[in-house]
Amino acid sequence: MSKIVVTSDQAPQAVGPYAQAIKAGGLIFASGQIPLTVGGELAGADLATQTRQVLTNLRNVLAAGGASLSAVVKTTVFLTDLRDFVAMNQVYAEFFAEPFPARSTVQVAALPRGAKVEIEAVAAA
Repeated sequence: MSKIVVTSDQAPQAVGPYAQAIKAGGLIFASGQIPLTVGGELAGADLATQTRQVLTNLRNVLAAGGASLSAVVKTTVFLTDLRDFVAMNQVYAEFFAEPFPARSTVQVAALPRGAKVEIEAVAAA
């Protein structure tokens, strides 16, 4: 199976040995996005602003691979505080429509750069 690296200049560049996304086997595997702007700054201190930036980044990475958020079949949401679940969910619903992708949401001890939320996705290519 071949792997194609997907890169968008409309999302923060990878800061380590990983790709923004990989297209393989008819799917796009998007790496977790944190709320960084293209310039590398953390977008806002509140969860809603951070979630909007994360989902905007994710949408831009998927677009670079020829897909959209409507093609997403599975997401994983990482929150540093599950008490932020409602706020994240409200913004998430602004970006996704029915049929919603499958999703897992977990609390983690910390995220890079002090982010409150990270979201990764798998989409049909």
